[in-house]
Amino acid sequence: MSENYHQDDKVTFAKAVAETHQVTNQPPALENYNLFESDTALQEWVKQSGGDWGRQEISQLGAILGQAEWIQKGFQANENPPQFHSHDRFGNRQDVVEYHPAYHDLMALAIEHKLPSQPWSEKQSGSHLVRMAKNYLYNQIEAGSACPLTMTFSAVPPLSKNPHIGSDWLEKLLHGTYDPANKPVSDKAGVTIGMAMTEKQGGTDVRANKSYAAAVSTENKTYEIIGHKWFCSAPMCDGFLTLAQTEQGLSCFLVPRWRPDGSKNQLYIQRLKDKMGNRSNASSEVEFRGAFGWLLGDEGKGVKTIIEMVALTRYDCMIGSSALMHQAVAQITHHCHYRQVFGKPLVQQPLMQNVLADLCLESEAALAITARMAMALDQADDPFEQGLLRLTTAIGKYWICKRASGHIAEAQECLGGVGYVEESILPRLYREAPVNSIWEGSGNVQCLDVIRAINKSPEALDVYFEELEKAKGKNQHYDHYLAETREQLSQSENFEYESRYLVERLAKLMQACQLLLYGDNTVAEAFCEARLTAIRGLNYGNLPSSIDCEYLIERARPKL
Repeated sequence: MSENYHQDDKVTFAKAVAETHQVTNQPPALENYNLFESDTALQEWVKQSGGDWGRQEISQLGAILGQAEWIQKGFQANENPPQFHSHDRFGNRQDVVEYHPAYHDLMALAIEHKLPSQPWSEKQSGSHLVRMAKNYLYNQIEAGSACPLTMTFSAVPPLSKNPHIGSDWLEKLLHGTYDPANKPVSDKAGVTIGMAMTEKQGGTDVRANKSYAAAVSTENKTYEIIGHKWFCSAPMCDGFLTLAQTEQGLSCFLVPRWRPDGSKNQLYIQRLKDKMGNRSNASSEVEFRGAFGWLLGDEGKGVKTIIEMVALTRYDCMIGSSALMHQAVAQITHHCHYRQVFGKPLVQQPLMQNVLADLCLESEAALAITARMAMALDQADDPFEQGLLRLTTAIGKYWICKRASGHIAEAQECLGGVGYVEESILPRLYREAPVNSIWEGSGNVQCLDVIRAINKSPEALDVYFEELEKAKGKNQHYDHYLAETREQLSQSENFEYESRYLVERLAKLMQACQLLLYGDNTVAEAFCEARLTAIRGLNYGNLPSSIDCEYLIERARPKL
């Protein structure tokens, strides 16, 4: 009898132990959904900004990227960073970087969906806006590979103005085919472009570059380049835009991995950078030992030649940081909708509502100013739009990219310990965020660029305020902040020292302006009250009680 009882007791205990491992109070995985169709704000911008013709294309990409398989590819590409192989097994120099297959799958998907090419290959109204929307979705799943995609996209203007490099480059760039093979461009179906600008002694000050280019044929604009580059992004690209000194000064060149005669170019990878984030993308140091290159533009005009590419990559930094913030918002609003704490869902807890809504507000404002720049790019022949683009890109790049790191850090807290664990996407988003703030000019560089633009072309500031005036009268907080900012700018005696403060004000005004003109009215009013009035606190979660937090959160939450 006692033995039977003892045996029954063991069975009961075993069942009890098993029950402790039941998973409860956890949200369903945020996967197998359409990233675009679940993003209300992005849909609204596409519809009202001339991109509605591309809605089906955007939705198709959103459906693919939301699948568990493709979300996993983003993790795989980052968990298995690229590996550098300087020589083959026989001792021959090869300079090959090997990527995980997931990286190639993602690159192929992006190029198939025209992320580097759409505005150039389909020149119709709204093409930049459609491309922006696709890039915004793509960066949420995998931002590292967005680096070569961005450089390939932004290289088109300088390449198109220099037909002496041959038609293969542009034709194969715009063809929409991903071809990762390490061989001459003439043998490939598609090409990608990288950049090799920075040197050890100069950093941002590219005019301090020591690399030197000597002319081989002035008629064909071919040169040989000697020098070392401290940062070369995406070293397996087919060609690289680089800067080197000539007798006439700093000049811009396209350096191919393979020479036109089919031989390997004298471009040697020294090592890959061990980066904090951006792990799926290879960044390297390279040496040019008499590397063949084509001159782009005129000798001594390297900065002028490459500036359009730089402006476009800065714009893509805005897209990338906005995308990272939105993915963080998607994760936390989804989690808090399902997670129960103290007897009710987290999303119904007042303090959590304050934090969530604040993060949602920041994310939507970042999209607003970014989408407005896409609209400006779509109007290349409009002097006003191009003037607005010149100043707003630097201002927007500074502000959005700065805000992303703190935004994502706060989002991690909303998930608690889970947000700090690598199985969550939040740690990857957090590590990824700073690169956009540093790349293509850190915060100080952007502020100094704003100053240079205003000093060189004072009308640029007039254009900026003309845009801001369009929203005047729509919100009293906005009107007061606008007038106050005008006065502070006019009275500033040390613009450089105060430029971060003033650029921040200009950025928030432009965000508010676009939300008031084109955005959701509740979001616009909330942004003006939260960002353009007296500062209530320095951290997220200090919204005034009058703001409809539930509306902002539900608007941002992805619907499975």
